[in-house]
Amino acid sequence: MASTGFTRLAQDGKARLGEITTTRGTIRTPAFMPVGTAATVKGMMPESVAATGADVLLGNTYHLMLRPGAERIDRLGGLHRFMNWERPILTDSGGFQVMSLAGLRKLTEDGVTFKSHIDGSRHMLSPERSMEIQKLLGSDIVMAFDECPALPADRDRIAESMALSMRWAARSREAFGDRPGHMLFGIQQGGLEEDLRGQSAEALRSIGFDGYAVGGLAVGEGQEAMFGCLDYAPDMLPEDKPRYLMGVGKPDDIVGAVKRGIDMMDCVLPSRSGRTGQAFTRRGVVNLRNARHADDPRPLDESCGCPACEGYSRAYLHHVIRAKEMIAGMLLTWHNLHYYQVLMGEMRAAIGAGAFEQWERGFHADRAQGDIAPL
Repeated sequence: MASTGFTRLAQDGKARLGEITTTRGTIRTPAFMPVGTAATVKGMMPESVAATGADVLLGNTYHLMLRPGAERIDRLGGLHRFMNWERPILTDSGGFQVMSLAGLRKLTEDGVTFKSHIDGSRHMLSPERSMEIQKLLGSDIVMAFDECPALPADRDRIAESMALSMRWAARSREAFGDRPGHMLFGIQQGGLEEDLRGQSAEALRSIGFDGYAVGGLAVGEGQEAMFGCLDYAPDMLPEDKPRYLMGVGKPDDIVGAVKRGIDMMDCVLPSRSGRTGQAFTRRGVVNLRNARHADDPRPLDESCGCPACEGYSRAYLHHVIRAKEMIAGMLLTWHNLHYYQVLMGEMRAAIGAGAFEQWERGFHADRAQGDIAPL
């Protein structure tokens, strides 16, 4: 069995260039993980996702346990074979989705009992069951089971939730056991409270994990507050392990996170926005539903090498979006995922060259120009 681990190759300020070694391939960091919630990145074939440059995908424990079921996926050869993706897969623990069910769940020390949003059937998720499901799926990177309260929340609620998550982290570590070739990440909690973040990091370090996530952000606090937390939270985590910011985000969120020492991110935004006619470009977000594009023969982004930009005009993209044709979401999702991977590649190159600050200035300057003028 090949070894797993993290290697820092360079650092520029707090921004880190590295590699996560897994048995299914190397993940270049900083890395953006497209979200394949239900064993598919919506609107994309797996080979198309790979063509964008993605080294790793994210799968969702909650959705997969409900449909088609972790045991069924295991019988069919595991998640990689099931969805035809042979590169690494990280699975989240299901905690965030369960917590968002509000009235459909009951939280205890043991875990969470909840009703399925699909058919109302009752289920139980605990640290032990989450580890079991992620093992059945065959995840390369497994996430500890935690609770993630929405912000804003009062300090007592955040402290209580963090302490519970740390107890669950210890149970996750024990249930995960010794699994060569697979990695387990712990999740730091504590909201926007610096001392609680510190307590959480100390607890996680004492348990010991293969990587560490900054959880509990991108849940309504806004970018300024998130960056304020990221100014100190990653520094509390081990330097020799990967740091993963969960559920982030927009391109400027990602750049700001990398600047503050984050190595991995995931978000549904590129695919979800693609399905609603929004495209991310060097010059900011372009809404292709707008009538200004109806007669525009130019590409969405002349500097982009994705199929949407190389083969189709803004006028065509506008047409298929307004006509609700399937190809619209397919092309714009491909474009957005391609753009995100180009962004990650540029940051990796800049960090390696010791020029991240200069690159960042250019990134913001390009966005400040805004989209090209209409014809």
